[in-house]
Amino acid sequence: MAEKVFLKPREGVKVRMPLPGVGHLPEEGAPVEKTIYWRRRINDGDVLVASAPKKPAEPPAPKAE
Repeated sequence: MAEKVFLKPREGVKVRMPLPGVGHLPEEGAPVEKTIYWRRRINDGDVLVASAPKKPAEPPAPKAE
């Protein structure tokens, strides 16, 4: 299984997802498997390796009395 990496498209660039009908890599980025396709996009400068956004902390549950 390929390594996963979080990628964002370079500003102003639309990068197609490799599967038909999926569309483009979202501007906010997405986790993808680091395949030859994505390695080429990284080397070409079309996408940037980024950190995945942190999930917001869940508020504490109310205490029952």
